[in-house]
Amino acid sequence: MPVIENTLAVLALWGIVGYFIGSVPFGMVIARVMGLGNLRDIGSGNIGATNVLRTGNKGAAALTLLFDGGKGAVAVLLARAMAGEDAAQLAGLMAFLGHCFPIWLRFKGGKGVATFLGVLLALAWPVGLATCATWLATAVIGRISSQAALFAAASSTFWLLLLGHGTALVMGAILTLLVFARHMENIRRIKAGTEPKIGQK
Repeated sequence: MPVIENTLAVLALWGIVGYFIGSVPFGMVIARVMGLGNLRDIGSGNIGATNVLRTGNKGAAALTLLFDGGKGAVAVLLARAMAGEDAAQLAGLMAFLGHCFPIWLRFKGGKGVATFLGVLLALAWPVGLATCATWLATAVIGRISSQAALFAAASSTFWLLLLGHGTALVMGAILTLLVFARHMENIRRIKAGTEPKIGQK
């Protein structure tokens, strides 16, 4: 845990800011702007980059990945610059929750993997890079995005400890548990051998 430097009111403010930054559904916006249709009617119906990729538009998927990760990073960096590390961690956590449960979409959002990675990159870039590398390696080998996300999330706790960022361990563990909770259906499909491969329409 970081040292608590701010008042409850300040932390609450940054929690709200983080939530609203994270709640912007970039996948939906990009799909609409690029004429790809309503993501709710495509593939899994998810608003993240993996489902955008199922439209066949790699550029749109890359932009979604970038913006979904970016909003997690922006929430952390803004809070850190203006209020400190305790606010940064809370803002990052709330940005993740904003992506998963956006008020604009009746609290039905995405799985939060890109936002999770963006939060880690901003909080502790060596940990973020190591977690991203874990995702990439698992995705290349298994070709299953959700499986790569689960491996990456599970590895983040190890990377936090190994790379000396223990003050973020509690927040990292919470994010990991949330990633797993958001992927329960994927876990069942992975076990059944029915989970779609990356790029599969």
